[in-house]
Amino acid sequence: MILHHIALSRSFRVLFTLEELGLEADLKYYSVLDGSLRSPEFLQISPAGRVPALEFDDGRVMFESGPILQFLAETHPEANLGRPVDHSERARFLEMLSLSETISCELEMLNMQHLFLREPKDASATVIKLNTLRFRAGLRAIDAILANQDWLCESGFSAADIMMSFNILVAPYFLEMSELPNINRYREQLEERAAFRRARAKDGEQKFYDRDFYPVPTS
Repeated sequence: MILHHIALSRSFRVLFTLEELGLEADLKYYSVLDGSLRSPEFLQISPAGRVPALEFDDGRVMFESGPILQFLAETHPEANLGRPVDHSERARFLEMLSLSETISCELEMLNMQHLFLREPKDASATVIKLNTLRFRAGLRAIDAILANQDWLCESGFSAADIMMSFNILVAPYFLEMSELPNINRYREQLEERAAFRRARAKDGEQKFYDRDFYPVPTS
């Protein structure tokens, strides 16, 4: 398999899943800055020009992290990363997959405002404040869920936690994490997993963030 990948991006979710499943994949690294995501060759693989994209040994290609994780979980049921349709937590599992991506969208907007606008004057303090509040609200919902259980599904670790892991990794760039004690404990649990550590070792050096924290601008 080949995983088309950018360090500290949504494609980390796929890398983490592959490590949990013991599946080998060659990593092909990209950058958001050099135009490689818009090359004709890559657009044949991922039509929207986004990572992750996963090429399987049989020639199939999938893009978008959520469907990739759900597909891998369903085709490797022995790992118990999914929740089958007759499982009592199926609804919660799907809910958490979707909520993870919703939170990621708020994170993407923060990246856009803080990092990718060409001139600092183009960033909107109002938009940054609103997106930060929405990002915080999503993580507070997760923090509340984790107050009474170790993982997003009460029955144990799942692909929903892998989906959420990306948000947890990036959150400290934008939020004061002291207000999210259960998420801090949750991150420690994630970091204790051997598959997580292997995935982080393969992830590569992130090229997005040039400081440890991006506060909401005051004007």
